[in-house]
Amino acid sequence: MKRIMGLDVGDKTIGVAVSDPLGITSQGVTTIRRKGIKSDIEELKSIVEEYCIEKVVIGLPKNMNNTIGPQGEKVLKFSEKFKEKFELEIILQDERLTTVSAERVLIDADVSRKKRKDVIDKVAATYILQSYLDRSK
Repeated sequence: MKRIMGLDVGDKTIGVAVSDPLGITSQGVTTIRRKGIKSDIEELKSIVEEYCIEKVVIGLPKNMNNTIGPQGEKVLKFSEKFKEKFELEIILQDERLTTVSAERVLIDADVSRKKRKDVIDKVAATYILQSYLDRSK
């Protein structure tokens, strides 16, 4: 069964989420500590193979006025590198406020600050993918 992967790409980490086989729900999988594009792509490759990924939704950080800033540019560059390595459809999903939402959920769940730091990107990736799945129904 083919699945969709969601990515929250940051400077230090990449949050990874994967859809269920029916494409209804999103589950956080892992947070990759970035070591360089080659290493990052290798780690993602094993997830793509393990979960039979057919499509990737990458969170694109935009400014509130809908322009693309420096972080958005970095994500676009990452998307290009990713596309060179994989024959997968890539969707760029507006991710404004996903990290804020993820943080709020974790605070409401009384997750400690240190633990939040460890899971925030994975939770943000789950939000990015879930909003795509909800929109594409």
